[in-house]
Amino acid sequence: VPIAGAVVVTTPQEVSLADTAKAIGMYKKLQINILGLVENMSYYVCPHCSERAEIFDHSGGQRLAAEMQIPFLGEIPIDIAVRLAGDAGTPVVKRAPDSAVGQAFMGLARNLAQQVSVAALG
Repeated sequence: VPIAGAVVVTTPQEVSLADTAKAIGMYKKLQINILGLVENMSYYVCPHCSERAEIFDHSGGQRLAAEMQIPFLGEIPIDIAVRLAGDAGTPVVKRAPDSAVGQAFMGLARNLAQQVSVAALG
């Protein structure tokens, strides 16, 4: 089966970034096109006061993508809506498309589609 490329997912924690850097190195060694990197659990927004908290640090994924010269596809926040939608069998982008997390996933999908299009041309 032909592979269009790999999407690498990390969290902003240093230990995850180190493991992700190794995975990126492996993909490069195997000559697998890396479509981009996603930072999961990037931040948390309190549903009561709307305060943003960067529980696991922040922007490590963006920094790693720049260092490894691969596209940064986006950051996904920690949000209970993702678990609730998943448990209900409905993707959060369908259940709550206008929510912050729904928009984060849609932005990620747009960025990924762009990278797949670029890879298809090359």
